[in-house]
Amino acid sequence: MKVLVSDNLGETGIRMFEEEEGIEVDVRTGLSAEALSEIIGQYDGLVIRSATKVTADLLAVASSLKVVGRAGIGLDNVDIAAATKQGVVVMNTPGGNTVTTAEHAIAMMLALSRNIPLGTMTLKQGRWEKKRLQGRELCNKVLGLVGFGKIGPIVADRARGLKMRVLVHDPYVTPEQIEKLGFESVSLEALYKKSDYITIHVPKLKDTLGMINRQAFEQMKDGVMIINCARGGIVNETDLCEAITAGKVAGAALDVFENEPPGDLPLLALDQVICTPHLGASTLEAQTNVAVAVARQIIDYLKHGTIVNAVNVPSVTGELLTKLGPYLALAEQMGCLQAQLTRGPLKEVIIEYAGDFQGLDMAPVSMAALKGLLAPEVKDDVNFVNARAIAEERGIKVTETSSSESQDYVTLVTLKAVTTEMTSTVCGTIYGKKESRIVRINTFRLELIPCGHLALIYNENQPGAIGSIGSMLGRHGVNIGQMQVGEEETGALNVIFLKTDTRIPAEVLEEIGALPLVRSVTPLDFDEHTGVYGPLGCVL
Repeated sequence: MKVLVSDNLGETGIRMFEEEEGIEVDVRTGLSAEALSEIIGQYDGLVIRSATKVTADLLAVASSLKVVGRAGIGLDNVDIAAATKQGVVVMNTPGGNTVTTAEHAIAMMLALSRNIPLGTMTLKQGRWEKKRLQGRELCNKVLGLVGFGKIGPIVADRARGLKMRVLVHDPYVTPEQIEKLGFESVSLEALYKKSDYITIHVPKLKDTLGMINRQAFEQMKDGVMIINCARGGIVNETDLCEAITAGKVAGAALDVFENEPPGDLPLLALDQVICTPHLGASTLEAQTNVAVAVARQIIDYLKHGTIVNAVNVPSVTGELLTKLGPYLALAEQMGCLQAQLTRGPLKEVIIEYAGDFQGLDMAPVSMAALKGLLAPEVKDDVNFVNARAIAEERGIKVTETSSSESQDYVTLVTLKAVTTEMTSTVCGTIYGKKESRIVRINTFRLELIPCGHLALIYNENQPGAIGSIGSMLGRHGVNIGQMQVGEEETGALNVIFLKTDTRIPAEVLEEIGALPLVRSVTPLDFDEHTGVYGPLGCVL
């Protein structure tokens, strides 16, 4: 079997491939998309970092490809949906570079505070600018962490050693869990108002893209310093440049950018900005860790069929995967839906299986539900292997129950999510052999195919309400593919589920929400790669 390493990989990982009997490895870095497409068909495995783009077009010509392994966490450069459809397992190596990235954030904060890069540059130019480059101490300052997944707690721990007061905001982690580790849980507004330094530790998602923007800077303390070693695009670079120029922000330390390399970026011309070329994970130790991990994972999969840290298929045998496939897809879709229906940090997840599951081990299905539920919070950090561990780390209680009886369906899966603010229940089943259906959301019974673009609307149970919604969508050229309407148990409100051919634009959602008889409107989307899992993760 042949493995291609198309990006720089630690020598230890390459040697592991070279020394493994039955594995032939080629190292060809810096290939153009065209050159890679010409040769990819002969390889069973592909090892990448961030440079190689694994697109649908590339996968279409990768006739022998069985596995893609990322030496690192982020998978923004991999079309996971296309890989899943072609039965290609996608793996990453979470945890291999968390300490390194956290240390880089601390190093950037220190360098920014003491003007180390500017001091080095001016001194080498023969200038002695001691007064101009006066810095500030970190001791007794307030550090605000936006995000508290894997890297955030390490940064918080190191900052505590520097005698800083640490504030944390993460809407997906309970205050009890944060306070248990000795830090303060606060709202985002309070974090902005009180912090002398703000570090970013959230994944790049629809909700986090551009979240540190002009409106955010206006809420911050004068003279705040910003550190971003997470993902480019979370901080709006234009707004940051304006805030620094206006004197609102005293400085910024950036390791990541909206475009990498950033090119001619006005922000980088400011003396108050220090920067590094995405070096957060670039230490010898981290690169060795992820190189060893990805090599071992790919070797184990190609030679023994063992799946570890896959983001699109659970670690089960092919025979069991064939039997569980429809339920894996259903559970992940239910989790994805619950993540969008609930508000507040998760406290408890209850998964109930009722009916004739023919003695199947449903543990992988529970993992799929947790993966779907947690993915919007931690993105590439969660997979079918570590979903339960991440839930435990966040203080989320997970309970599974089973019963051989189900009143209305042959089999029924119920997923209850309990947060600090609410409890939400979603029930689902399989029609025929593999068709997923959501059959209940809280008190509302329905038959919902969990895919595509949907909207959940609560409106007053009065004539004209539904017509006004349809007319509004029609004026904006949004076609309704399916509509289901029902009453809440009290009869005061209607519940409407709309499935549209395209995603409803944000401004149209706002207009619908402003209609006289509409109480609320919530957009819902399902991940494209959730499907019916068969052998090797192939969507059937």
